[in-house]
Amino acid sequence: MRRLRNVKIVATLGPASSDYETIRALYEAGADVFRLNMSHGEHAEIAARHAHIRKVEADLGRPIAILADLQGPKLRVGTFAAGEAELVEGAAFRLDLDEAEGDGRRVRLPHPEIFAALEPGAHLLVNDGKIRLRVEDCGADFAECVVVVGGTISNRKGVNVPDVVLPVAALSEKDRRDLEFVCELGVDWLALSFVQRPEDVTEARALARGRAAILSKIEKPAAVRSFAEILAVSDGVMVARGDLGVECPVQAVPPIQKRLVRACRAAAKPVIVATQMLESMIESPVPTRAEVSDVATAIYEGADAVMLSAESAAGQYPVEAVRTMDAVAIEVESDPTYRDVIESARRADRNTVAEGIVAAAREIAETADIKAICCFSESGTTVALTARERPRVPIVALTSVQATARRLALTWGVHCTITQEPVHRFKMAVVQAVRAVCRDGFACETDQIVVTAGIPFNVPGTTNILRVAPCEERLIYRTEPE
Repeated sequence: MRRLRNVKIVATLGPASSDYETIRALYEAGADVFRLNMSHGEHAEIAARHAHIRKVEADLGRPIAILADLQGPKLRVGTFAAGEAELVEGAAFRLDLDEAEGDGRRVRLPHPEIFAALEPGAHLLVNDGKIRLRVEDCGADFAECVVVVGGTISNRKGVNVPDVVLPVAALSEKDRRDLEFVCELGVDWLALSFVQRPEDVTEARALARGRAAILSKIEKPAAVRSFAEILAVSDGVMVARGDLGVECPVQAVPPIQKRLVRACRAAAKPVIVATQMLESMIESPVPTRAEVSDVATAIYEGADAVMLSAESAAGQYPVEAVRTMDAVAIEVESDPTYRDVIESARRADRNTVAEGIVAAAREIAETADIKAICCFSESGTTVALTARERPRVPIVALTSVQATARRLALTWGVHCTITQEPVHRFKMAVVQAVRAVCRDGFACETDQIVVTAGIPFNVPGTTNILRVAPCEERLIYRTEPE
């Protein structure tokens, strides 16, 4: 089963998509990666969804990536005596550590770490930014604020602090338990919430111990400011526009998205654009024109993947949402303007032999009548470098490492094939590549492909050979059974 597009689709699983039949239908409709949201569901539910995905993978014979999204620390106000209170613009309002229930003048904020970081003039956003408070005075256990934007505040609403870097670890105790659970379960990617600094990522990487790749969610201004350092220690990135749009001015989010996508592509690391992409399809079988344009924009920018959240997890039309996203992607990528935009952002500087090889592969594929670029890779690095080139022909990744094939399911334009055993001779690499492209419908016996690999084989970072191979070579070498 091959896709007719390069961008990948991430579908979040939830109450509307927990059974085998729906998960299989989502994959057949176009989902390449399944997201398990650790903010919702017990471990037993998560394990059941994981098992269903792996059964779909086995039944269809295609590697599927599973992304576990850790919740991150949740900062919330306490409770109110009446359940809620009305805050009026210009009024004073106090946040403190007093355990007494709140009213229209004060409420508990059970996070001393927030008070430790606050300074006069800082802003606090409550309930997804619907209420905005400005700090006038603060101490170790209180913050005297003025209401800048009023409204109804109720029990345990979330608090965002956009102006300061909070001394809060990105991994809560719940996250640590969840991380160990999903790593033992066998997920391929870990999405890390509340990232503010590169140290947050290195801590998660140490706990994962190589069992899953680390994807940093960029949802705080501090992460945007330190993005270069965060990207350097991450395996991938998610532009989480929900919280980012709360903590940053909404007009700043589109330029931030463009900068982050370009930086990830230059670093050859996959980037997901997420949040509210087809939001209306939670309740409607048809998206708005603005939502379709939003999805198209992310694809034009060169994002590796676009993501569905509540649309596929809790919506009334999960399969239709995936089909819609798939159709939009196919239409956008068939537009000549798409190639113009993608190629104008192609990286020019290349500093290694592997980078030179994959650039040459792309040039040859676009100069001659080449049907696919086939990359042998145990770690996936060469495949990622090839995807960074955004070639006009499909990328077929061949690897004997199942974990590598699954992780590459998130990478732009990559069709993964798991070889039965590691390849030790380049002649057999060509034979396996030819068989794979012919079997999966990328080429026929009269076509040519480009094959890249590294000598010695099965050693990461040794990509140093390129060959243009005619597909009839599968008829020449009879060294293994058909």
